[in-house]
Amino acid sequence: MVSQVDGTKKRIYLSPPDMGDDEFTLLKDAFDSNWIAPLGPHVDKFEDEFASCVQMQHATALSSGTAAIHIALKLLGIQPGDEVLCSSLTFIATASPIVHEGAQPVFIDSDATSWNMDPALLEKELAACSKRGAMPRAVIVVDLYGQSADYDTICEVCRRYEVPIIEDAAEALGGSYKSKPLGGFGEMACFSFNGNKIITASGGGMLVSDNGDLMDRARFLATHARDPAPHYEHSSVGFNYRMSNLLAAVGRGQLRVLKDRVAARGRNFAYYTSHLSDLPGVKLIPQAAYGQSNHWLTCITVDPVSFGAPRESVRLALDAENIEARPVWKPLHLQPVFRHCRVQGGEIAKSLFERGLCLPSGSSLTEPDLERIVRIIRGCCGKL
Repeated sequence: MVSQVDGTKKRIYLSPPDMGDDEFTLLKDAFDSNWIAPLGPHVDKFEDEFASCVQMQHATALSSGTAAIHIALKLLGIQPGDEVLCSSLTFIATASPIVHEGAQPVFIDSDATSWNMDPALLEKELAACSKRGAMPRAVIVVDLYGQSADYDTICEVCRRYEVPIIEDAAEALGGSYKSKPLGGFGEMACFSFNGNKIITASGGGMLVSDNGDLMDRARFLATHARDPAPHYEHSSVGFNYRMSNLLAAVGRGQLRVLKDRVAARGRNFAYYTSHLSDLPGVKLIPQAAYGQSNHWLTCITVDPVSFGAPRESVRLALDAENIEARPVWKPLHLQPVFRHCRVQGGEIAKSLFERGLCLPSGSSLTEPDLERIVRIIRGCCGKL
């Protein structure tokens, strides 16, 4: 049944932008200086400030998080026909750059304790690859919904099999693993500043690494691979992937309020936990003891038998009241475009998709907003 949205009620979005005090000032500075084209002083400063924030040596500002993953794969020398292992429970942008390079994604299921890549299944797949003498060229590990994967175990397994890690931290800026900021657990890490992320530049992404040579190469590839010359000289093909000075100015302002945004989303998670945990069949996304999530999105799972209504009924009830919610990511191994790809496991991610719901989690949510959301969810209980 199609819901009828009540447009008279305030729209509550899933994860809207939340601007601070400095973004417009910095943006105006970019305009006043006439640094409108890609690159410029704000890009340089944003890279330095971001690298410091995530405690990495180098950062390269790019046009999107997807571009960051694509460049990372290019830097690792991924070739057509190669295999790249990848978390299944994630947005398609984690895997699409693999396909762009003509390589083949192989999907790894989630574990139940963090919803991130299952280290045991990763080890099982790497052991199988080793046995047949066909190792993957990389592993892309996602920090899902702001929470880190189990990096001690994953990094140890990948070191043993000599397979490099790309950390997809697009959703996880401000989170940590054992007190270390996310973004430092692979050969490179990728971040996103899409409009729904915890901080946004309206778009854009960042690639970080402690390897300066890799980052020099990243900048080269991201600016059409232009060789040093007074004219346009190209000995290889690159991309138009660099961030504009305007977006970098906005990103710098957003970075200044990151701690406030993380704290606000943590309060959302605490409110939902306090007011939904008693409902039969409702569980909040588990919090792994090894790290601290940035709580980008608070998610729940709904057992339709215990709760008395399916997940979709809850989503439609919220939608009817002009409140945006969405199902948990559909696992990539279930996406039609990847139907021929190999998967290790898959049932946990499938179950999370069938029962999981992302709740409004923006840092500008008010307590009356949260009360309204909770009231509607509670009203769905027992209405199968």
